[in-house]
Amino acid sequence: MTAGRGADRADGADRAARNGAGPAGASDRILLRRMVFEGRHGVPDEERRTPQPIEVTVALEADLAHAGRSDDLARSVDYSAVFDLVRRIVEERSFRLLEAIAETVAAEILARHPLVRAVTVTVDKPRVPLAGHIESAGVEIHRRRSESLIEQPGPAPAPTDL
Repeated sequence: MTAGRGADRADGADRAARNGAGPAGASDRILLRRMVFEGRHGVPDEERRTPQPIEVTVALEADLAHAGRSDDLARSVDYSAVFDLVRRIVEERSFRLLEAIAETVAAEILARHPLVRAVTVTVDKPRVPLAGHIESAGVEIHRRRSESLIEQPGPAPAPTDL
């Protein structure tokens, strides 16, 4: 992990605390790190012909105090359901942009999991067709429940289903 990545994560936690996540401004998060799925994503058609690894990390901001005190899954977020949701998005759909994968993941998590106040989604693509060495290309977005319902200006092309 580079210093920049760690600083970004700290900034995300600080941002969540400022937005009042958790009791008394605390930021409780469920983390699913570096889930790897095979997907058909990319701008050129040839990138979408053959599945390639896509890595997704999600941080779910929610008040976890009740779940922690009761040891009751019904008072938390079932991360196996979140894993399955992300897997279906990455493996069963095709997107041109990593940004579209991240937005879809964030919107679906917020729509299906009412305890989640905000979500940070990181999408990395290790095999990037560039003329040079690069570990991966990626995007990271942070969405709060109120933002997920806001329509973006202008029409956006719908992702394709395989």
